Amino acid sequence: MKFNFSEDLKSIREILGLSQSILQLKAQNVGKHFNQADIVNTAERKGCDGMNGWAEGIQSAVQYIEDNLTEDLQIGDIAAKACVSPFHFQRIFSALCGFTVGEYIRNRRLTFAAQELSVDNAKVIDIAVKYGYDSPDSFARAFTKFHGISPSAAKEKGANLKSFAPVRIKLRLEGGTMMEYKIVKKEAFTVMGKSRMFNADTSHIEIPNFWQEHFQEGENKIVCGMYGVCLNGDGKDFEYLIADNYNPCDEVPEGYVTTFIPAGTWAIFPCNPRDLQTVNTKIWSEWLPNCKEYKLSGNYDIEMYTPPNENPEDNYSEIWIPVEKI
Repeated sequence: MKFNFSEDLKSIREILGLSQSILQLKAQNVGKHFNQADIVNTAERKGCDGMNGWAEGIQSAVQYIEDNLTEDLQIGDIAAKACVSPFHFQRIFSALCGFTVGEYIRNRRLTFAAQELSVDNAKVIDIAVKYGYDSPDSFARAFTKFHGISPSAAKEKGANLKSFAPVRIKLRLEGGTMMEYKIVKKEAFTVMGKSRMFNADTSHIEIPNFWQEHFQEGENKIVCGMYGVCLNGDGKDFEYLIADNYNPCDEVPEGYVTTFIPAGTWAIFPCNPRDLQTVNTKIWSEWLPNCKEYKLSGNYDIEMYTPPNENPEDNYSEIWIPVEKI
């Protein structure tokens, strides 16, 4: 069933609540099926019991980053310290901290690089290589953007430098905040949509642009955008679909793909689209750490949008998170 969305792009972007909450996925072929048993990370099946275990797991991952800033850090290794998959770790970390894992690593490396340049008689090229940069030029660009001065200027006495402190994860579930949700079992279903790969560090900017482009080019006449579907990725790059329910009687237009979503249990969080980011943050920082009956399941999640209402207060959307019984 097709929805008639407004052609007003500004209104559409506000209604859809194109927030930073949409992250992390991997390229899939047309009609590719997901096997839920295959995509649940082994470490995630072990779980981190209770709120304290959850917080300690995330902090353990942060400490692993701190201990290996001069090494080749891989998101899979980092996420394993938190007992979750790379897909979920990226989302949880961003929701709790307000910046991506990649941004955190980069900022911490540039903090230490500046400290070493200011006190040691080190060569810029040696520091660049030590902290994972392929060339002095790429290091100089990142360094200047972060500190506001060049690496060579940082070696001068009295240079003004910036410091990015290590994070400390503390989850305090205090107060009487109310969060509405429901646990629903859904049959398997297939969606059809426009797919694109995104990088975790820049997706919060690029995905809203993807939606805008979708409507500007009139592709909402083919796919209205009932769903924003996030699919598992390798931790850095991922796939995102603007999608509708797929009717197998219809042909898949050129440039579109179908994706099969397996049957399973979902935690569904209703909200006004303008509150998506707030609700998303509460899911990871409040609901999930305190949930004693369910844990994260498949490496995908969905945002569902209904047609806009004349009164913005009546607009409705949902965040769907796949879960399984502990």
